[in-house]
Amino acid sequence: MSQNRQASFHRKTNETNINLSFSIDGEGKSQIETAVPFMTHMLDLFTKHGQFDMKIDAKGDTEIDDHHTTEDIGIVLGQALLESLGDKKGIKRYGNSFVPMDEALAQVVVDLSNRPHLEMRADFPTDRVGTFDVELVHEFLWKLALEARMNLHVIVHYGHNTHHMIEAIFKALGRALDEATTIDPRVKGVPSTKGML
Repeated sequence: MSQNRQASFHRKTNETNINLSFSIDGEGKSQIETAVPFMTHMLDLFTKHGQFDMKIDAKGDTEIDDHHTTEDIGIVLGQALLESLGDKKGIKRYGNSFVPMDEALAQVVVDLSNRPHLEMRADFPTDRVGTFDVELVHEFLWKLALEARMNLHVIVHYGHNTHHMIEAIFKALGRALDEATTIDPRVKGVPSTKGML
């Protein structure tokens, strides 16, 4: 089992410049600046409800749109989560969380399986929340799942306010990952009959 479940990453491209530090065993503390205000808000909720600690300083070509910045944050956060998990020995591996937000109900199920996949079922009633393009939620989650090498299922069972629906997703994501990354003293080695993840 990794005793120091945290990681830091820096990603610099012609489109973005991102510094991120992430700790699984945190207290829900965040210091997040992304130049995409809606993502800053969602990542703050994710951190708080997952009981992680996270710092992000992300700059990007938001004068074009929010795509590159949102996508690259997902990439870097996924890389940090994967490294923080270390050898994955003793973790629960699976997590499931339902979170209501007023009229909306979201469910997130994760498997830290080393088999990246995203399934998302959400019928958002609007294409934007303020200036934020709602299709970027899928882009962020897919890159997170890919780089963290996790199987991620996201279901919004119902809702009619797009902001509430997305907020419920990010809260549920934090809570599901909190469960999946928890060390279970009953688990010896990695939680797989294959002997590895």
